[in-house]
Amino acid sequence: MATPTAPFLEPIERLAESLKEARRHGESEEAARLAARFEQAVKETFRSLTPWQQCQIARHPERPYTLDFIHGMMTEFVELHGDRTFADDPAIVAGFALFDGQPVAVIGHQKGRDTTEKVRRNFGMPRPEGYRKALRVMQMAERFGRPVITLIDTPGAYPGIDAEERGQAEAIARNLREMALLKVPIIAVVTGEGGSGGALALSVADRILMLEHAVYSVISPEGCAAILWKDQSRAEDAAQALRLTAADLKRLGVIDEIVPEPPGGAQLDPSRAAELLSSSLRRHLKELRRVKKPNLLLARRYRKFRTMGEFVQ
Repeated sequence: MATPTAPFLEPIERLAESLKEARRHGESEEAARLAARFEQAVKETFRSLTPWQQCQIARHPERPYTLDFIHGMMTEFVELHGDRTFADDPAIVAGFALFDGQPVAVIGHQKGRDTTEKVRRNFGMPRPEGYRKALRVMQMAERFGRPVITLIDTPGAYPGIDAEERGQAEAIARNLREMALLKVPIIAVVTGEGGSGGALALSVADRILMLEHAVYSVISPEGCAAILWKDQSRAEDAAQALRLTAADLKRLGVIDEIVPEPPGGAQLDPSRAAELLSSSLRRHLKELRRVKKPNLLLARRYRKFRTMGEFVQ
């Protein structure tokens, strides 16, 4: 069992592990009893999650990452590397695959599981070459008429001096502009953390989906607390104020759909999480493929983002 990221998850994760072990020997009275206890524990714990607890679930180290979703939903994935300018950035995975037998471009942030991979992938925080690689694949997708699917899970773009020297802000800004003008359908999915411009650089899309326990915000709760109160320990207060949960963002019109997760969160059943996301992607891709005129697609995308933040009292 993975080390829990928060005390409130410990009972659920212990029950999930016990249930998994019991089911290895087939269905039994013990398995049925554990399943009932697990269901009740999930119901009680998840009935009233705070935004800070949602952040902790979104950051869970066993949560499925981009490559997990790709292998769980798609076939014949071919990864492309490099931005043709400086280097390859392992924090961004990008390439082409078949989804339901149809070719798509897929791009996403990739965090690491163990220490070595976390360091290699820079904890899912891309440098400029990562965003330029993503844009290169998007432009190839447009050239060949392939829809683009992005999977977002990053604390934010890497803020190091080397990234700034190579044009981090320019790379993000260029992605925003080019995605707004891309003449193929784009679906963005926030699967875990959707942090700041690092997430937005893959989020200008015709449809924006969020997994049930993902978060999406202009800044992390810790960063917000440090700025507003000069005290990172007030991250829980910041999370409440930021309105970063899927339910908040759906109500505010920032996202289009909340994708349900397996009981207890995607980290407890990544395969089922991929199935649930596949179902949503299938439906949205089908709708977007009906839009045959690129100019109409672009006009709708423009209106979508222009109407964000409009409120009637």
